[in-house]
Amino acid sequence: MPARIRRDDEVVVIGGKDRGKQGRVLRVDAANERVYVEGLNIVKRHQRPTPGRPDEVAGVIEREGPIHLSNVMLLDPKDGKPTRVGIEVRDGKRYRVARRSGTSID
Repeated sequence: MPARIRRDDEVVVIGGKDRGKQGRVLRVDAANERVYVEGLNIVKRHQRPTPGRPDEVAGVIEREGPIHLSNVMLLDPKDGKPTRVGIEVRDGKRYRVARRSGTSID
């Protein structure tokens, strides 16, 4: 299955505790069908200080947690509203297209 959502895409969360919020995709975990969105689904992790790496931050660290791909939608570059993503083949190359407006994403 082609990657319909990629790093640096602007997405909106359509389900879960952060529903309605928007953000930029930091990374995509394709194997587990998860995305990490900047500033959303913040989780706390406890980090023990490591003697070998003194510059590493210790204590309670807040960072982005994973969100399932089905709970995010890409924002249409034309009007900024959620849209489904289609694949168009032109000159033998695949391009992502916003279904809402038909504009090319790549």
